[in-house]
Amino acid sequence: MANGLTWPNGKKVAVSVTVMFETWADDKAPTYSVQTTHLKPGTLDHAGKAWSTYGGRVGVWRIIRLLDRLGIPGTFCVNARCTEEYPEAVKQIVRSGHDIAGHAYTQDQLLAYMSLEQQESTIRRSIDLLQQCGGKTVTGWASPVVAFTPETAGFLAKAGLIWTTDVTYADLPIKIQTAHGAIAGVPTTDFSDNRVLRANPRDLYHAHKGTFEYLIENEPMGLLVLVIHCQFGGRPLIAAVLNELLAEFARSSDVWFARHEELARWALDADVDEHSYRSRFFEAAAANTPAPGRLRGSSQR
Repeated sequence: MANGLTWPNGKKVAVSVTVMFETWADDKAPTYSVQTTHLKPGTLDHAGKAWSTYGGRVGVWRIIRLLDRLGIPGTFCVNARCTEEYPEAVKQIVRSGHDIAGHAYTQDQLLAYMSLEQQESTIRRSIDLLQQCGGKTVTGWASPVVAFTPETAGFLAKAGLIWTTDVTYADLPIKIQTAHGAIAGVPTTDFSDNRVLRANPRDLYHAHKGTFEYLIENEPMGLLVLVIHCQFGGRPLIAAVLNELLAEFARSSDVWFARHEELARWALDADVDEHSYRSRFFEAAAANTPAPGRLRGSSQR
């Protein structure tokens, strides 16, 4: 293994199921939905807001049951207001053995728009509400719409968290240095369920199945992150695809189904700031490559 990197038990692909459990402020609605016509700016989209409540009413429960049936652990990134609107769902996430991560108070509350003091208080408040409701320690964080700031990771470390999923620039979990200590960065995905809102749900299956096969065939270890939103992925048309995909992954002996906390502890134990593709493959290959002019098949004159 390049640079000695391995997943536990020599598994080739870590699969992390990330579930976004979200809610919005009373006067806000999602900026996306299955509707193809958007209302003019400044108009509250009541249909879109009602659509979003499916996540807490139905979707989160279907996803919990699906994961429980397959015996696959998940990491639920939860807006803290869900503890007030859907407390029993938050408690069931914990009862089923899944992890809970902070996800701000509401989905429209973006850290990028806040002062430093507001960021820190939002993080603290969100963690406290989730822990009080779920009765489980919160160890990680996902900023809504990945709208973090240069200071966010430090505030998370200061609050005692050990990981953030605000990472869009790495393939494997990494260690992030902050003024308040190290915190792990667990990569997110570029292709979540809402990419197929107005397309074919089967695209979600094919995209992840193809990625999985590529990693198995071409790399000694890889990470596949699935991001599912309760308000969309919790509906039967996506849950059916998710069920098929996860059941297929579960049949492979090369898969490690990992919670984000487990991936974070792996990164912190590895004690490397970044496992770059270059360091994993090209530097290792260079160390075993003959000097120029002595490559296999070359002739000397």
